[in-house]
Amino acid sequence: MSSTIDFAKVLEIGRPPNIQKLFPHSKALLVSGKVVDRALIAKGGAMTMAANGRNYFVIRGVLMAAQRANSAIIIEIARSECNYCGVNFWNMARIVDALCNEMGITIPVAIHADHYGIKQESDLPEAKVDIPSIFDAGITSIAVDASHMLDDKNLLANLELNAVIPDWAGLETEVGEIKGEQGLSTVDDASFLIKGLNAHGICPDWIALNNGSTHGLEASGQGIQVPLTGEIHKALAPYGTSGAQHGTSGNSSDKLRSICKETATTKANVATALQMVAWGLEVNDDGNAIMDDSGKFIKLKNEGVSEEMWQHIVAYADEQGWNGGDYKKLNLPLANKLLGQPAAIRSRMCKRVEDFTYNMLVNVFSAENSADLAKEAILEAGSHDLGAKAERIEDPVEWTKEKIIERAKGLDTDRGPEGDFDD
Repeated sequence: MSSTIDFAKVLEIGRPPNIQKLFPHSKALLVSGKVVDRALIAKGGAMTMAANGRNYFVIRGVLMAAQRANSAIIIEIARSECNYCGVNFWNMARIVDALCNEMGITIPVAIHADHYGIKQESDLPEAKVDIPSIFDAGITSIAVDASHMLDDKNLLANLELNAVIPDWAGLETEVGEIKGEQGLSTVDDASFLIKGLNAHGICPDWIALNNGSTHGLEASGQGIQVPLTGEIHKALAPYGTSGAQHGTSGNSSDKLRSICKETATTKANVATALQMVAWGLEVNDDGNAIMDDSGKFIKLKNEGVSEEMWQHIVAYADEQGWNGGDYKKLNLPLANKLLGQPAAIRSRMCKRVEDFTYNMLVNVFSAENSADLAKEAILEAGSHDLGAKAERIEDPVEWTKEKIIERAKGLDTDRGPEGDFDD
């Protein structure tokens, strides 16, 4: 940490009110997602990892790597992951705070509720109760994902739910369900969503696009469309919206570097790769787990979990009929057994995640030393709340519910095939 930065002052003013209430004596710098976004913007040509903390080992290893790289970081979990992981919206902040205090972590960490999915309008009443509860539990940033619905309903859902999201919190929105090559997002539909929000005084920190990514380990040839992403981000620049890149696991380092340099992306979600790395599976340079000729994962000897534990994992998965991407479902039922391994095994699992994440942060994402920029942004603002990045541009009279519905009729609403993916 830069010797010129007063960490005590940053800690005093930089933690949002929910974090101060939950952890009044903590020395962990849990911050709004806005703070992390601004730090990477200030760095320029850089993004940081939004690590899906599916288990304790991933969270611990990522925090160690971020501290080592002096990088601002995001720890997140998706709403769907809460169903098959021991980590969820209601305990993630407590886990992160405890680990930061234990290990003396001083870099800024945002706690992000990713893919808070709204599949239909009937989901909204539950969401209005649910969302305040996750902020009560320490969430500092949220992704409202109503991208499964048509454009007008997506925008209207975002508008309705904004009333229960704190103004200081990091905010992500999404257009075009992430599912691959068909139904790609366009300047038209992304602008529709962001302009409609802007008209109502809402300035999302990030937008996630269907830009050719697929959640899970990348298997397709073409993958993320960098020029398309850059074109959309350029069109949204007046509205202060950065990019959130989903589906980064398994993409080549060169592709990810080009995203840093050629788009306005500041947040890159990584989930599956971290899980595989923690377990000790053989992965290529891009984080893709390598399989043998029979389609089974290859476990590296003396890496990750113990050999006995890996045999148990495979046997359990076989009993359930799980393979490939279904291995994500193992996080919850086997959590206690994984945590019950000897200390040396647990340490090497975390260390493997640390080394993988550190390389990504420093050599791919250019996120090193962004932690200081985040702290400086807090000190400059004199607050945990950095405010919006853009003023209202659009006329709210032109973005009433009726006019939103009418405007949407002229948009391309081809969503492509159904999908079920994780980052």
